[in-house]
Amino acid sequence: MASIHRNIPDSAGLNLLQADPAMSALLETYLDPEIFARVMPQVDRMGALAGGALEELALTADKNPPALHIRARNGADLERIEKHPAYRELERVAFAEFGLAAMSHRAGVFGAPDKLPPLVKYALVYLFVQAEFGLCCPLSMTDSLTRTLVKFGDRALIDRYFDQLTSQDMDQLFQGAMFMTEQVAGSDVGAIDTVARQEGGEWKLYGDKWFCSNPDAALAMVLARPEGGGEGTKALSLFLLPRHLPDGTRNAYRILRLKEKMGTKSMASGEIALEGATAWMVGDPGQGFKQMTDMINNSRLANGVRSAGMMRRSVNEALFIARNRTAFGKRLIDLPLMRRQLMKMLVTAEQGRSMVFQTARALEAADKGDARMAKVLRIMTPLLKFRTCRDARKVAGDAMEVRGGCGYIEEWSDARVLRDAHLGSIWEGTSNIVALDVSRAVKREDALTHLSAYMEELSAQSDGDAAAAGRAREAYFRAAEFLDGVAHDRDREADARQAASAVYNGASAVVMCWEDARLRERSNSYAGDRARLSDAVVAHKLGLRDPLRGTSDAEAEAPDILARALADAPGADALAAE
Repeated sequence: MASIHRNIPDSAGLNLLQADPAMSALLETYLDPEIFARVMPQVDRMGALAGGALEELALTADKNPPALHIRARNGADLERIEKHPAYRELERVAFAEFGLAAMSHRAGVFGAPDKLPPLVKYALVYLFVQAEFGLCCPLSMTDSLTRTLVKFGDRALIDRYFDQLTSQDMDQLFQGAMFMTEQVAGSDVGAIDTVARQEGGEWKLYGDKWFCSNPDAALAMVLARPEGGGEGTKALSLFLLPRHLPDGTRNAYRILRLKEKMGTKSMASGEIALEGATAWMVGDPGQGFKQMTDMINNSRLANGVRSAGMMRRSVNEALFIARNRTAFGKRLIDLPLMRRQLMKMLVTAEQGRSMVFQTARALEAADKGDARMAKVLRIMTPLLKFRTCRDARKVAGDAMEVRGGCGYIEEWSDARVLRDAHLGSIWEGTSNIVALDVSRAVKREDALTHLSAYMEELSAQSDGDAAAAGRAREAYFRAAEFLDGVAHDRDREADARQAASAVYNGASAVVMCWEDARLRERSNSYAGDRARLSDAVVAHKLGLRDPLRGTSDAEAEAPDILARALADAPGADALAAE
């Protein structure tokens, strides 16, 4: 359990949900009461596991990465990836025990009579990722592949694989992957040169895929260019690639090697050579890029969830250390500079969580046929992916600094979290690509109009702290005007990142005021805190400030929100020293 030895605090064993009580309050705000009552015991159980057993497994898996074996000792062909038992146990918890890849697609997880809403899955992943990041990629790809297959695949293909993709039996489960990246075609998907040929009435794929995470997955979605179909993205089709064919024989593609990555070391990523591999076309020919985009967007949303979760892990650790380590005769949290640093981390992490919860809300509505919320989802997804993934790198680095020298030592998880945090800004589109996608959503799909209407609606419902809600609304609409101008002027492309950040910040401020009003309705003890966090976003991320002006009285008082909002987090104070 959490302890202090000679002024070195160790949070191992803390329940990460109970150490973050605002999480439960927010889930109660967002979830239907019946669903909230059903899932909260599971969320609490995940919080306990993530702070204890899963953290230990993740540290072990990180130090024992997967290994590719090409041949048996007698020379026979034996291509397999050896994964450490700690990673296998992490898989069991995520896929089998909690059904994280199944709950969005079928009933039965946690005894639910229907599919569970997206927020349940994302809340559980938000906690799971605070222990283990690497496995979240195969988890997300399995979930996303199932979604894309059901949405675009033919009935025979869905019926063949759906039960295995959504199984909670590890002996029956089929994991998913996405093979898209090529050496020539990185972010430029239109340059993909993997070829699909009709041979004997079947599609056969030829080419190399340069970055394939979960390369030994049972099924993968692959973009390829049907022979003679032309160039560019409009000539690409989407294919489902099985690792083994229905007769049990291995398909005609090889894993050439595994990548030695900076982070996510527990999870295998490799290179694939397609040598006439059998695959089935998913959906209509020539629509592959559009269909794969649906899978990518779902993966981008998952990337944002994971980054938000890692920020909360970093904040949890920093708060625990600051409360329980002393220097110069005081607790670190009582030192003005430390309080200010912690407040900056907290504000950024809470923005991420609010945007995750609202994006999950938009996804649920869109999947139920709400056309307006589908447009809101279209722009919120890249906004979330762009900003949270970049913010996670900074927050993780700051948390390492709070721990000090121990944070640089691999016995602790700070270095692992920091390494993993860098992944989000690269996979499923680099920051530039995703910021430009925000502009594309504005220009081509009029998504900003719908987002602004939604923000207006949330503002009208923010009748708690009316002054804070007004400031948030004004900041959002200033940001929206900026983004609209950038998106419709090719000469302003260089401002795309700044404009996307501004709208993300403005939207998060509006959302936090809406959350504040909902908490006030319940007379929740956290009512008021989210309005103050919203004000901090407006003042520090969207306001004009003179860097030589110093700190105003109001700003100097702002870090005190930290103590008011989080002083009662269980297990955070007064630990007995060993």
